[in-house]
Amino acid sequence: MSFNIALSGISAAQKDLNTTANNIANVNTTGFKESRAEFSDVYASSIFSNGNTTVGGGVATSQIAQQFHQGSMQFTSNSLDMAITGGGFFVTSSEIGSQEQSFTRAGAFKFDSENYMVDSAGNYLQTFPVDKNGNSTSVSLTSTEPVQIPDTAGSPVKTENISMQMNLNAGDDTHPLDEFDPENTDTFNNSTSVTMYDSLGEPHVMTTYFVRPDNAAMTDESSWVAFYAVDGEPINVADDATYNVDADGDGAADAAKGVAAVDGWKGAVVTFNETGAYTGTSPETITTEPLGNLLDAGADGTQTITFAFNNPTQYASAFETTELSQDGTTVGRLTNVEVGADGLVNASYSNGSTVPLARVALVRFANEQGLSQEGNTSWKASLSSGPALAGEANSGTFGSIQSSALEQSNVDLTTELVDLISAQRNFQANSRTLEVNNTLNQTILQIR
Repeated sequence: MSFNIALSGISAAQKDLNTTANNIANVNTTGFKESRAEFSDVYASSIFSNGNTTVGGGVATSQIAQQFHQGSMQFTSNSLDMAITGGGFFVTSSEIGSQEQSFTRAGAFKFDSENYMVDSAGNYLQTFPVDKNGNSTSVSLTSTEPVQIPDTAGSPVKTENISMQMNLNAGDDTHPLDEFDPENTDTFNNSTSVTMYDSLGEPHVMTTYFVRPDNAAMTDESSWVAFYAVDGEPINVADDATYNVDADGDGAADAAKGVAAVDGWKGAVVTFNETGAYTGTSPETITTEPLGNLLDAGADGTQTITFAFNNPTQYASAFETTELSQDGTTVGRLTNVEVGADGLVNASYSNGSTVPLARVALVRFANEQGLSQEGNTSWKASLSSGPALAGEANSGTFGSIQSSALEQSNVDLTTELVDLISAQRNFQANSRTLEVNNTLNQTILQIR
């Protein structure tokens, strides 16, 4: 009997040593969760035995329990690295479309040869699908799918609208309108440029030149003329009403909006009242003639540009452009991938567009310690753990996602070294018990 008790103690001590050694070996394993050997005593009796004098039968290992408390954060320079702060597990699958899923806290993800996000073992990170605004269209575990990052963002979109808001200096000098020359800065007051795109995605520079004319027969002192050029070549506005004379003889322009024509240029007239406010409708729209042969061969020559003057002003302050935007895009090349605290995966492209691609799926379990280990810091659901409950990061009981960070092992090395000494002492003590039992048996056998 005593031999069996001593042997069970040695076996339990060995199990404790093995568990502690495994914890120490994985002290630098990302997402690793330490284990704890839990023991129970062995006791057997019957109705015919005296319970007051029955001795226990030794010790048995009842469970190697996982400890899922939070590990510390290690920040990295890789935006695909992710760590969960709080509850939840990442979901991975070994194949695209497979419903056989594993769960992990190790968030060291990377791109594979097809730009899918995978872990170090090549398992695909599972995500919820999202709409164009980044809202999840489903949070069911069966709807999750791998996320693939496109290298390019969409097709080119030609520029059709340019919005501009500016202040023209009321104290600026005037210039003879018929002497306007974009190569000579003394013939105009100010200029501003914006990059626009043709139907092939080719960039072009569209420049707006502002001239305060001194010809009172064409415009009053509160009027300006805006001339346009694409890559330095003039592009005319489409309005046919040309203001080169004072039609009614009152010494002022006949309308707040019109067109001024000079040698090779046809620009828009912009007029302000005595308080510096624009006298036209805001936003005022002015459309150019087709760009035609100003574009590269193969591009849509019928392309026109509509300018919107959005509350322009004429105050006694320096020229300032407070808004200048256009609606065209070229083909974008992937420049960055970011993951938000809510798990939303956004891809940024060289054309300035940001595209929401997916939302990282998280799951939780009623009993985390019931999960079955499968290696590579991954677990499988079991009857003891209960089914996986899916949800979004930063909602309910799910934690948030920290991008460019990894969750380190939650092993406390100091504690493990102390446990190692304790397990060693237990092993030695049980070995001594076995030795004493052997000595007593030898003594009995030598009695004559």
